[in-house]
Amino acid sequence: MNEPGEFWPAPAKLNLLLQITARRADGYHELQTVYQFLEVADRLWFDVRADGVIALEGGLPDVPPGQDLIVRAAHSLVNHTGCRKGVRMRVDKRLPAGAGLGGGSSDAATTLVALNALWGLALDVDELAGLGLQLGADVPVFVRGFAAWAEGIGEQLTPMLDLPEPWYLVLNPAVKVSTARVFSDPRLTRNAPPLKISAFVSGAGINHLQEVVVRRYPEVGNALKWLEKYCPARMTGSGSCVFAACRDQQQAEFILQQVPAPWSGFVARGCNRSPLHERLAKR
Repeated sequence: MNEPGEFWPAPAKLNLLLQITARRADGYHELQTVYQFLEVADRLWFDVRADGVIALEGGLPDVPPGQDLIVRAAHSLVNHTGCRKGVRMRVDKRLPAGAGLGGGSSDAATTLVALNALWGLALDVDELAGLGLQLGADVPVFVRGFAAWAEGIGEQLTPMLDLPEPWYLVLNPAVKVSTARVFSDPRLTRNAPPLKISAFVSGAGINHLQEVVVRRYPEVGNALKWLEKYCPARMTGSGSCVFAACRDQQQAEFILQQVPAPWSGFVARGCNRSPLHERLAKR
């Protein structure tokens, strides 16, 4: 497709904290987490068309087009607004799937935000976040575009724009984690005492999914042990990626050079405002 001059980014996220405080009657879990974005991102291009056709190039090969979150996000806008426009979309996937970086949710959020602008729909951010929540619990934070303390199933967001924005080394241990299996594990801690934001700022909090993932996927545990040789490390989301906040970019790049095969990794700066919203502001 003929791509516009500038792509729309779909940034990764890290969970700096993740704990489960309750299990709801509907099967969802009440949680507390802290989201922060990374400068690394998938890239999406959109070519608006008048015939109502919605098409995607470059989606995940093992996901049928109709089930892809990018396509579903576009259709949710059509169904919500009655818009008769179409779009040809292309995605350059740079974030690994099943890695705890929120790639699919971020792609969906970028699609909602970009098409709202390109189709001239003028939906406000609350409406977009509401549509996003129907697609996944992580989508609203990407739609709103600020680092946040999150509760509920992840949709109740309190801005945390004063978080440090360190250089991170993110390590991918080359395994794909099933989020559903992790959350259904009977050994998962589901009754953690709720934390206050001030406690997190003072250093409290862990990722309660990490213990279950390490038990089910030993390679994640191996990656954590390896990274701990350099910096305190933690898993993001339901894994499989693990990360460490580094002293500076130089240290992060040094660690990256030591990553053993078949693992991979990348260095990225944390950011409290989403690159997606910086792109939107340029319009």
